[in-house]
Amino acid sequence: MIIGEELLFSLGASLEKYEAGETIFQEGSAVKYYFQISYGTVKLNNLLEDGKEFVHGLPFDGHCIGESYLFTNHHYAVNAIAVTNCEIIRLSKTKFLQFLLENPSLMLVINRYTADRFHFRYMISSFLAISDPIVKLTKLFDHLKRYFGFEEAYSFLIPYTRQQIATLTGLRVETVIRYVKKMEEQKLVKIESTKIYY
Repeated sequence: MIIGEELLFSLGASLEKYEAGETIFQEGSAVKYYFQISYGTVKLNNLLEDGKEFVHGLPFDGHCIGESYLFTNHHYAVNAIAVTNCEIIRLSKTKFLQFLLENPSLMLVINRYTADRFHFRYMISSFLAISDPIVKLTKLFDHLKRYFGFEEAYSFLIPYTRQQIATLTGLRVETVIRYVKKMEEQKLVKIESTKIYY
């Protein structure tokens, strides 16, 4: 969790509920709020002219979304769409920025989080140049496991569905299914029911 929920509520934040598929904010819209996911998964994406989708990330419980736009005058360059039913804490941009001015140490927390997210986006972008599906999947799984502080083999439950993994890596879902099975044969992952442990 980036900022404690009780603290956000004490500043006047509200808890907004979104159903799966509902838009939280749209590309081109003005930035009015700080958003932090209390529960659920959100997709940050762009829809391309040919109908294809480019996914920048799938943040979930405890993550904030679109926070870098609070420090610019730009409108959003991405969409934020609920993948699952979500509960999202929303605080007005004005109140959020005023709070940061009064608590500058929190700015380091926000900057560290944003830097981690940019690192993730750069890594995801590098997948365009990688042709080997196992290398793509291993890079993604390694990053997630390190981010959440896990070290032991099979200790980390991958928090994404195979469809979401496909979206993040640019692979087809059938390819993800096939190569995750190959990774299991190579003892790189362990599969229990539909869960992938890395």
